[in-house]
Amino acid sequence: MNQARLRVLKEREDHVHALLDEATKRLGMVTKDQNKYAKLLDGLIMQGLFQLLEKNVTIRCRKEDEDLVQRILPKCIATYKDATKKDTNVTMAKDYLGPDISGGVEILAHGGKIKVVNTLESRLELISQQMLPEIREALFGHNPNRKFAD
Repeated sequence: MNQARLRVLKEREDHVHALLDEATKRLGMVTKDQNKYAKLLDGLIMQGLFQLLEKNVTIRCRKEDEDLVQRILPKCIATYKDATKKDTNVTMAKDYLGPDISGGVEILAHGGKIKVVNTLESRLELISQQMLPEIREALFGHNPNRKFAD
């Protein structure tokens, strides 16, 4: 009986991992619509700037996103300055994110010692960890043996 329960739990866990792998594969489609992707990049850059609150930061992006980031960067800097009343000097990194990254940015400060990783993969990983109970409930229904819903 215990072996059967363990097999069911393993199959469920494998199904959840397969679902997350499929979501990772589909992340590349997010960058297809340039208008939506520009808004997403704007939000990711702004969030990174607000997390760091540093005077000098460096942004690392994919090679194909460099022009798009350069285009939206002045608006991000102006919004940051209005909100914090502080100036920031943003430079583009000479190296790019790897080919396995679907999109997003990394924002670095203090020579790379402080890093905010706002890539699409990191965001998916973060949200998948937070939403794992909801994902399981959506796939397999409510577990009557579960005592806490947090």
